[in-house]
Amino acid sequence: MSSVSIKFDRATAFHQELKARVAAYFESTGKRERGLARMYLKTGIILAWFAVSYVLLVFVAASWWQSVACALSLGLSIAGIGFNIQHDGSHGGYSRSGAVNRVMACALDLVGGSSYFWHWKHNILHHSFPNIAGADDDINVGALARLAPAQRRYFFHRLQHYYMWALYGIVPLKWQLVDDFRDLVSSRVGEKDVPPPRGLDLALFWGGKATFFTLAFVIPSLVHPVWVVVLYYLGTMLVLGVVLATIFQLAHCVEEAGFPVPEGEDSRIPAEWAVHQVQTTVDFAQRNWFLTWYLGGLNFQIEHHLFPRISHLHYPSIAPIVKSVCESFGVKYHAHGTVLAAARSHFQWLRQMGRPLAA
Repeated sequence: MSSVSIKFDRATAFHQELKARVAAYFESTGKRERGLARMYLKTGIILAWFAVSYVLLVFVAASWWQSVACALSLGLSIAGIGFNIQHDGSHGGYSRSGAVNRVMACALDLVGGSSYFWHWKHNILHHSFPNIAGADDDINVGALARLAPAQRRYFFHRLQHYYMWALYGIVPLKWQLVDDFRDLVSSRVGEKDVPPPRGLDLALFWGGKATFFTLAFVIPSLVHPVWVVVLYYLGTMLVLGVVLATIFQLAHCVEEAGFPVPEGEDSRIPAEWAVHQVQTTVDFAQRNWFLTWYLGGLNFQIEHHLFPRISHLHYPSIAPIVKSVCESFGVKYHAHGTVLAAARSHFQWLRQMGRPLAA
């Protein structure tokens, strides 16, 4: 299925009311949508956390338990960079300056990813067509798992609700060492052809990879045996992968989320775009201030999908507005009370998708 052919129903008063109510919030409070001093402070804290964790792991840790603690801290700090700095920058929700947004998006290149291919995979494919099999590359993990009803089931999927949690840990290895280079050579992301990076984009791609491999392998190898460097690289990426993949799955691959299938010759989704975003997305742990801070507001995933260019720092404030409008228009708004409830729902969804298909 080609994602570019998918169509949504015409926008209704629902989306207009959402935008009007949120705009009224900013007008009445006098707050800016992006470019907030608090975000710059938060960026400094997270980058300092990353730098300190890296220095302690590479140059200071003198015992295995100190190294393990530092690797854990480093993995969590890298996830924090992704959740907050890179994510807001990539969506244009970090600053009112396009140049600043671009710099912040490149934080992903610093930790081994590609901001260029992330833009196509996440901003274009996932945000345009969430939970549509064949269009949303975020729910495409090949034969490893069945995440949507429209995807093919294999016999070993009956155990996916157990083994996928461990496989989430290899996600960073996959995009750092395989996916980005494959996408560069093939000029494809999932099932979509994308223009190859050129000029500055290409320079950032190779510069980012060179910087990451220098930080991850070259510098540590100057003071530690190679096998130790590889071991702690794998451990750090395991922490990063489990945290990143799990958080993104809790917002979409759960029992309450919809997985619509395009209908008819024009591949039409029987809902307008804004309704589709709400129906395929689920919030969680909205009252947990620490998780909200650390996750960059990604526990407010409904609000993020509707207003990706607004700083995540505003999501707790606009969530009641979004929920109220949804109730007024009869659009189901789902939110798990805790992260454990969301994780339980993801576990149940994996198990449901892994069961044999009804005859």
